[in-house]
Amino acid sequence: MLWYVAYGSNLHRDRFLCYLEGGRPAGGARTYTGCRDPRPPMADRPVLLPGGVYFARRSQVWGGGMAFYDPALDGEAPARAYLLTSGQFCDVLAQEMRRDIGVDIDLTPALATGRLTLGPGHYDTILNTGDLGGQPMLTFTSPLGAAEADLNPPSAAYLAVLSSGLRESHGWTPERISTYLMSRPGALGTVRP
Repeated sequence: MLWYVAYGSNLHRDRFLCYLEGGRPAGGARTYTGCRDPRPPMADRPVLLPGGVYFARRSQVWGGGMAFYDPALDGEAPARAYLLTSGQFCDVLAQEMRRDIGVDIDLTPALATGRLTLGPGHYDTILNTGDLGGQPMLTFTSPLGAAEADLNPPSAAYLAVLSSGLRESHGWTPERISTYLMSRPGALGTVRP
């Protein structure tokens, strides 16, 4: 068992369930195959990660920039930890990397060193962000940090999913959500860190 830590659109539970069960998220442009094991997470918890989130590249699902986690940024990143099997985590990762599900990645390097880079793609880097209740907390992000990334503002549809996820997982007010999201590198009007 491990915690998959989501900091982007997967903060929203129904959107995340498309990765487990299969389906198309409301407002999204892609249908997901789902995991070999489509059971829902055994638990989920709001968490804060050291570092921050930035927007870069271009999403084929939402248009506009995508959220990426950079532990080198100042501050804390609100996130949501889902308790999954390692097989579910690998299948979610495969779908994010646009690969076929069914390959169990050896997560030992990420657990031992804190990082495992599988390629240059959008979410090809696995990070170990600590542990929760004795289980490791893993997330995935770009191999580039915010300072090296091609920053790009997110779309309104993506911001709506992020907002809903922050409200659902952390109980934040609309004002706090807006202030947080608009302060992220890559958001419209922000500058490179």
